[in-house]
Amino acid sequence: MRLLVVEDDEKIGAFLVKGLGQEGHVVDWVRTGGDGDGAFQSSRYDAAIVDVMLPGTGGLDLVRAVRRRRDHTPILILSARDTVPDRVAGLEAGADDYLTKPFSFAELVARLAALQRRAT
Repeated sequence: MRLLVVEDDEKIGAFLVKGLGQEGHVVDWVRTGGDGDGAFQSSRYDAAIVDVMLPGTGGLDLVRAVRRRRDHTPILILSARDTVPDRVAGLEAGADDYLTKPFSFAELVARLAALQRRAT
């Protein structure tokens, strides 16, 4: 799969790029919501992983903007915000799934596979 990761944390972003690459995925990584929006507009992705708390445009605003353009790329939110209202807000913004940090890499990979199955 070709994946977009929108994550400002250097350690988490590098971990995702390395791990997902080892799983056979091609990964583009950007660190701000604005850069994420640009990536969505300039490239096609099989799925995206988006953090909520990003510099500039926040993750939920990014998801809303993507959905307003009728872009149906599967989006998984990966966030430290872990309350039920946070998860509901993410899903209502247009995300397809929501995983909280800290997270299991195996679960992340399984959720991405499930999103891809649903998309096809």
